Amino acid sequence: MNDCAELCSGPLSVAELNLIDRYWRAANYLSVGQIYLLDNPLLRAPLQPEHVKPRLLGHWGTTPGLNFVYAHLNRVIRARDLDVLYVCGPGHGGPGMVANTYLEGSYSEIYPDIGQNADGIRKLFRQFSFPGGIPSHAAPETPGSIHEGGELGYALVHAFGAAFDNPDLIVACVVGDGEAETGPLAASWHSSKFLNPVTDGAVLPILHLNGYKIANPTLLARMDEDELRSLFVGYGYEPFFVEGDEPEAMHQLMARELDAVVDRIRAIQSEARNAGSSARRPRWPMIILRSPKGWTGPKEVDGKKVEGFWRSHQVPIADAHGDPAHLKLLEAWMRGYEPETLFDADGRLRPELQALAPSGERRMGANPHANGGLLKRELKMPDYRSHAVAVDAPGASVAEATRVMGRFLRDVMELNAEGRNFRIVGPDETASNRLDAVLDVTERAWMEKIEPYDVHLGQDGRVMEVLSEHLCQGWLEGYLLTGRHGLFSCYEAFIHIVDSMVNQHAKWLKVSRDLPWRRPVASLNYLLTSHVWQQDHNGFSHQDPGFVDLVANKKADIGRIYFPPDANCLLWVTDHCLRTYDRINVIVAGKAPAPQWLAVDEAALHCASGAGIWQWAGSEAEGLEPDVVMACCGDVPTIETLAATALLREALPELRIRVINVVDLMTLQGKDQHPHGFDDAVFDGLFTRDKPVIFAYHGYPHLIHRLTYNRANHGRMHVRGYMEEGTTTTAFDMLVMNELDRFHLAIEVIERVPGLAVAAAGVAQRFRDRLTAHAAYIREHGEDMPEIREWTWPGRKTAG
Repeated sequence: MNDCAELCSGPLSVAELNLIDRYWRAANYLSVGQIYLLDNPLLRAPLQPEHVKPRLLGHWGTTPGLNFVYAHLNRVIRARDLDVLYVCGPGHGGPGMVANTYLEGSYSEIYPDIGQNADGIRKLFRQFSFPGGIPSHAAPETPGSIHEGGELGYALVHAFGAAFDNPDLIVACVVGDGEAETGPLAASWHSSKFLNPVTDGAVLPILHLNGYKIANPTLLARMDEDELRSLFVGYGYEPFFVEGDEPEAMHQLMARELDAVVDRIRAIQSEARNAGSSARRPRWPMIILRSPKGWTGPKEVDGKKVEGFWRSHQVPIADAHGDPAHLKLLEAWMRGYEPETLFDADGRLRPELQALAPSGERRMGANPHANGGLLKRELKMPDYRSHAVAVDAPGASVAEATRVMGRFLRDVMELNAEGRNFRIVGPDETASNRLDAVLDVTERAWMEKIEPYDVHLGQDGRVMEVLSEHLCQGWLEGYLLTGRHGLFSCYEAFIHIVDSMVNQHAKWLKVSRDLPWRRPVASLNYLLTSHVWQQDHNGFSHQDPGFVDLVANKKADIGRIYFPPDANCLLWVTDHCLRTYDRINVIVAGKAPAPQWLAVDEAALHCASGAGIWQWAGSEAEGLEPDVVMACCGDVPTIETLAATALLREALPELRIRVINVVDLMTLQGKDQHPHGFDDAVFDGLFTRDKPVIFAYHGYPHLIHRLTYNRANHGRMHVRGYMEEGTTTTAFDMLVMNELDRFHLAIEVIERVPGLAVAAAGVAQRFRDRLTAHAAYIREHGEDMPEIREWTWPGRKTAG
């Protein structure tokens, strides 16, 4: 390090240096107070045990660095009238985010009870990590935040999602060095290769190396400058270093490097916007900030090193409530910030310090991008009926459902091209999942070199593909949370990769819905295709339908799960989901050619109901209850249920069969459990109160039992679904292995209907014989029997 004499002659005058340092001290003071104090917020009296919280919760170690960055961003925002969003990667820095939004005034505007005075500071302190108060992370309750800090790894990818299609926005993203060790964060550095400087905003990564995580050193912090520089140059960045522990020198360094970084960002954007479509991928700047963990806190506690070590991670002074020596140390620490020079007699931040914060929406806590519903524009939607498949009779047409959906999405993309309001993300599977019609009107986003033989790559692409489900999820979350719309298309088995990210997003939505000032954002929409029953060629590793179980666990008003049985139902469901907000919508639909069951108007009525009786499929007698209910949920289970029904109707014409198809899985719950749930009268009217129900379900059977456990007829509900049996085999054999095929379903009807097991024993044996024939046939021919491959619903007219 150079000495201070050299570095103090930087861009800040002595007066500016003094002011920014005092502002930083004010933020640090408020951060410490939140962790420790119940009362005596400005230390106007000697600190007493009763002034200290009995349970000390929170994290100090990363906070002073976050406050340092916030203060310096405020300076450049004011000086250059910048639009800056602050993404706080170290979720444990919640005290700093709250402190800074309080200092700038945005916190008190949202929460008027936390006023700009001594009593307001007392309430600010008391509420933090306290029953009835606020969490210790940068949570939805925190103004300016789009990022829940409960799980590490996603700050940078959220920042890039926020920057896409926001050409004037700079997203400053602080990445903690503990977070930088996670796989998702490591992949997130590549997001710059998808950022178009012509049409997108900029992301300024600030890698905050304070040396330690909870109880160990961090990997990147132990690397020397040359190795770090090489790493990030290799990622495609231009690193600027700010390193040290002496506050005056660090302020000058940060001011100088931040000015240089903003100049570099503006130069990149200006050059690219002049060049237009011929712009090249730039080397974006980033800052590597090295500062001590727990900076400005106690150097030692009980003779053990604290500042600059992992002991400062959480609460550096552990027993200020019960240990007089610890209480004295806490008081000395807090008085060291000189609160009397920061706040006036009434407890207000002194005017000269207030003047350092930007005003209005330029304050990072008031930036509307952090409350994306304020900026949300409704999607322009085509008429989904214009893409309908003609269905003259059930089973009379064959179509690939997701290919039909792709043509609808193409129109959505085209209608919203000018507003740049809609993107599709997925892990390299848009074409594989039959959505490639969207590539008629846009390209795949790509800022790297494009070879002459490449297809559908372009800098202005609105389809984003990368072989990382984490990046797809994070990009889309950042995009939605800042006011836009989108869809995530993925193979069903591998959407599990983002399970924990979905958990965090669901929690964010749940809390946000209870905050009046948080405006609704567009729903997180998933299309899960190439599903378990279409992965016979890829084998067991690609077979897992369990993601819906995760979503079904979420708060009832958050999760929605749809299993459209054909293309027209998929059109209705897609149109519906794209119009919703504050939801997680999961659509499970196959991409293979399949029979089509409902004309578009019939599909609309059926999907709006969520579930219903298909009278044309069953054999009920007028005025009589059925002998058995055959229910199905999912496109392939629907085919197998109808095939089983056809077998039974031919073999046992006197058997009264009711066929029910379920599109909206959550209708199976009670109305008191889910907004879409059927009340008991409706459910009983469909499924009866005392007849056997053979339920063919797309996923794991236990979910159906869980959703219907308190229904009158639950004890007679027999669910067939995925039983974790799979391999590389034929499509129909996958169903046989899991006993979800037509023959097993028909046999189960015979076994479950009272008196039928004996009367129809011969029929059941014929079905077992077909299973034996199937096993022999596929082992000889390597494909399913003709009667399976060529099956059609009785009465089908043509294959359209």
